[in-house]
Amino acid sequence: MVLLHQVFTMMGIVLIGIVGLLLLLALTLYIIDISQRKNTIRHNYPLIGRFRSGFEHFGAFFRQYFFAMDREEMPFNRAQREWVYKAAKNVDTTLAFGSTRDLSPVGSIFFVNCPFPALEQDAENIQSIVIGDGCKYPFEAKSLFNISGMSYGALSKVAVLALSKGAAKAGCWMNTGEGGLSPYHLQGGADLIFQIGTAKYGVRDSDGNLCDKKLRDVAGHEQVRMFEIKLSQGAKPGKGGLLPGAKVSEEIAHIRGIEVGQDSISPNRHVDIDSPSDILDMVERVRRVTGKPVGIKLVLGGCNVLDHLFEEIQKRGLDSAPDFITLDSADGGTGAAPQALMDYVGMPLSESLPMLVNHLVGYGLRERIKVVSSGKLVTPANVAWALAMGSDFVLSARGFLFSLGCIQALQCNKNTCPTGITTHNLRLQAGLDPEDKSERVAHYVENILHEVGVIAHSCGVRRLRQLKRHHVRRVDAHGRSVSMASVFPDTVEGKPHGE
Repeated sequence: MVLLHQVFTMMGIVLIGIVGLLLLLALTLYIIDISQRKNTIRHNYPLIGRFRSGFEHFGAFFRQYFFAMDREEMPFNRAQREWVYKAAKNVDTTLAFGSTRDLSPVGSIFFVNCPFPALEQDAENIQSIVIGDGCKYPFEAKSLFNISGMSYGALSKVAVLALSKGAAKAGCWMNTGEGGLSPYHLQGGADLIFQIGTAKYGVRDSDGNLCDKKLRDVAGHEQVRMFEIKLSQGAKPGKGGLLPGAKVSEEIAHIRGIEVGQDSISPNRHVDIDSPSDILDMVERVRRVTGKPVGIKLVLGGCNVLDHLFEEIQKRGLDSAPDFITLDSADGGTGAAPQALMDYVGMPLSESLPMLVNHLVGYGLRERIKVVSSGKLVTPANVAWALAMGSDFVLSARGFLFSLGCIQALQCNKNTCPTGITTHNLRLQAGLDPEDKSERVAHYVENILHEVGVIAHSCGVRRLRQLKRHHVRRVDAHGRSVSMASVFPDTVEGKPHGE
């Protein structure tokens, strides 16, 4: 009894001490808040006002799990994310009872089913496309769904390795992003597209200019199948990439050719590209030095740039054209961008993709230049729509992040990603197993292609790329659906193509 009494007495003393410390802390914070003048709420409501910022921060996470409906969130809602998670885990993606998708909002799309589809269960995906067949080393691309550009540095090494291994298993390609070629890209064994950004990371000389020797060194890797000259990015047109200095390790600095620990800020455009003629000059130079197909990546703000570029190609001849155009859009994502650019600059893919395809047809370049589309294309319906609008290939970045386990925590720019994908914190990276996640990447590709095939089969076609605009309808401002073939009529070669 005496011992028990002593225990309770000690517990009481400890409890009083804790309460006293809490009261002292509260009093200290109260004095700090009422004394400062930088934050009005905290001054007028000392201590209590501190809860506001906490609720503001954690509100995004609570809404995601407890309050938001399946189709409400942005940039990707729960229904979209859940489909990717299931597809990546290769578990059942079917639903019961009925769809929760509202088909009435303006812009909603749906596919036109055929009354007499083929007896097979889905359409085939067996058609490969050769890119750059006039090059010394053309690329036979076998997968229409591939990994969009994400740099090592923006992504962790385990994330890059998982993506590369998964791409190799799925038979799709992986874009390196503008951060250069890392060992982890190569280690996974995937076909790679080397992106040349405005800072020319990985292929720059000491002055930041494009270096032919380094181009040849990169091209010497058999896995590097093509080169992509990045002119602009959908999430931040007119703004270069940004990698905070905290992420610039010795290894990343060596790969990029920059200083350790300093912010890696790309120019807002290539300093040596100031016209359509300059674009074609760089395309020709990279193709001549490497012997491999070369394309450009851009986001459209209108059709004038296409007219000027395609007119220049017609003057020089078809051989001067880029082998492919990657069309990014205002729907695109990034690790860090000014909100003003992300929200308000650039055209969405829903308008720019048909515009690009129509211009290519109008100028007689459709067969010469392959079309690659990118920007929020993470589910089978997104991919099927892009194919119907004229894409040869479809890319996704954030869809593949979801396949790695991304929970849309919106921490990509803070080195605090809780899933280890966009952080260089080794403790956080430890939870991302490249072997396990590479399987999920491969499953995601396989299930995307399978379900695009299901849609294509329902539309009455036997192959995925046989989807056309008349297979898609879109809800207009009057609440009626109209065929996309009438919204964006196919351009006939030689006819007017301005829009």
